[in-house]
Amino acid sequence: MRAVVLQEFGTPLILTEIEKPTAGPGQVLVRVEASGVNPLDTKIRAGRAAHAERTLPAVLGLDLAGVVEEVGADVTDFAPGDEVYGMTGGVGDLQGSLAEYASVDARLLARKPASLTMREAAALPLVVITAWEGLVDRARVHRAQKVLVHGGAGGIGHVAVQIARARGAEVFATASPARLEVVRSLGATPIDRTTTGVAEYVAKYTAGEGFDVIFDTVGGPVLDASFAAARTYTGHVVSALGWGTHSIAPLSFRGATYSGVFTLLPMLTGRGREHHGEIMREAAALADAGALRPLLDPRRFTLATVADAHAAVETGTAHGKIVIDID
Repeated sequence: MRAVVLQEFGTPLILTEIEKPTAGPGQVLVRVEASGVNPLDTKIRAGRAAHAERTLPAVLGLDLAGVVEEVGADVTDFAPGDEVYGMTGGVGDLQGSLAEYASVDARLLARKPASLTMREAAALPLVVITAWEGLVDRARVHRAQKVLVHGGAGGIGHVAVQIARARGAEVFATASPARLEVVRSLGATPIDRTTTGVAEYVAKYTAGEGFDVIFDTVGGPVLDASFAAARTYTGHVVSALGWGTHSIAPLSFRGATYSGVFTLLPMLTGRGREHHGEIMREAAALADAGALRPLLDPRRFTLATVADAHAAVETGTAHGKIVIDID
């Protein structure tokens, strides 16, 4: 089969022929139709993602959507012909989705939302799982809460906005001036991150009380700002990017709490993979109910132009999620 392979960190990806995998016990062989590109993919390629524990040579690509070709022993939830999606590989020793076929752990998969195309479905897994683990598993977002999403027009952020709204929260989201209308179109109150300080938006939108839940998808100084914007006693800050050195004093002085999200853990350890499949099923239900839609970059890429797709992500020129067409 054709696949894109990384031989050494920091070198170009190579389109080549490798052996087609088979479905082992507990696995599903998927004919991959679309592969979502995440910033993490570009960091792994560059050798700047030690936490992904990627072994080389490797096929990259975390997210996929495709059709079940065959099922291994002990797999009862899927059958050949099923359309599926999930975050299934590209880290550790797991083959990624930049290939015509991938043999994946069935626990990581769910049936593709009927209302979404393969391209749309492939755009969702990593960002949905990250947002769900932060907002639902950690923060328990619920009706009548005020939720602030930092980076609300970004890959994780635009999905986080939709999940929080689907759970009944009133959602606010920071973005650059050029992306404020995207936030508004998702149903959140936009906050211009370039002109509005923490004290100002806390005063304006929470009467100085602070937000019930803050989801940081940006990291760095934005995480520090999140600590200062949490509601006293009950506020909860969740971050998908906890890199750097931070003082938790502003959070502690409010008696508020913090959680981190490390989405790759079930793939790297083998523990908790069933929950990722559960999240994908929940996301499919939201999508088919009209409550969840990914923002896609309109450009089309193939296995032969993966390098261009990675460049679009690295340079920040993507307007929505970049997806590779495998067929």
